[in-house]
Amino acid sequence: MNLLNIYSQDIPQFVEEIINTTEFKRLKNVGMNCGCEYTSFPIFAKGKDYTRYDHSIGVALIIWHFTKDIKQSIAGLLHDISSPAFAHVIDFLNGDHENQESTEEKTEEIIENSAEIQKILKKYNLTTKDVYDYHMYPIADNDSPLLSADRLEYTIGNAFYYGFRSLEELKEIYDDLSVSKNELGEDEISFNSLDKAVDFTHAALLNSKVYASDIDRFSMQYLADLLKLAVDKKVININDLYSIESEVIIKLEKDSQLKAMWDEFRSFSQVLTNKTKPDKGYWVNIPAKRRYINPYVISQGRVATLSSKCAKDIEEFLNVDFNIWLSGK
Repeated sequence: MNLLNIYSQDIPQFVEEIINTTEFKRLKNVGMNCGCEYTSFPIFAKGKDYTRYDHSIGVALIIWHFTKDIKQSIAGLLHDISSPAFAHVIDFLNGDHENQESTEEKTEEIIENSAEIQKILKKYNLTTKDVYDYHMYPIADNDSPLLSADRLEYTIGNAFYYGFRSLEELKEIYDDLSVSKNELGEDEISFNSLDKAVDFTHAALLNSKVYASDIDRFSMQYLADLLKLAVDKKVININDLYSIESEVIIKLEKDSQLKAMWDEFRSFSQVLTNKTKPDKGYWVNIPAKRRYINPYVISQGRVATLSSKCAKDIEEFLNVDFNIWLSGK
């Protein structure tokens, strides 16, 4: 059993066709952990096996499982097609730490300009406008903290790769889900039982603490600053970031200063903290994107209103003070 087996018993032909296009295969070399998997922090060690390619296929299969709708499924499959090398690190480079949406605008352009993808869309009587914005489809994506296919997949994927849940436990959570009308009258992937909703919410919070952790924020900012320097030195350009990570790394390593910084990045295994900025050394103060999920339980309501423990844990996470200076070694 693997994650894709959990999501769907079959992989539709249109998924098989699209994942073999040049633009989509690039995502095999764009990680889900935004460069952190290259560091020496133990939590990210297994994350090397989890890529935007895997995540995107998972999102498509989840949508297909719940809707059997080809338009929505392809939109989910292509939602990360514009992810640059190191993914959300580029949002850090662009100063978009908290929203992490600064690279999404290229999605339509990439789909429209891909002859391979356009040929497949035409085969199924679809256009770029049908699939370039998965936000159009609430099962694919909706407003946080509701549950969507995108949030469901990266929660399950990271919970597995971080070691928070086993495949068997994750399958039990997934098998409890179905689509229902939420309190807003909108379709939402929802839980049938409160206990599985609580288990999922706690797993999602464990993930969230990693996403917002000192080690994650420091690593992403350091790598963003490294890439900015590489652009300023003309070792790479912005278009290079839309190739693959291994090619960007090769270019970085050709410059002695950037290679030294990359080697230091690879060696980071500990984060140092300070309430005020020290006079010497590389220190950064970075806001956190506070992600959490408050899933709907059919005929009962949101888990945070049904479980005082979940409500308390969510509130504690949202109240964490991230106003601290970080360095690494």
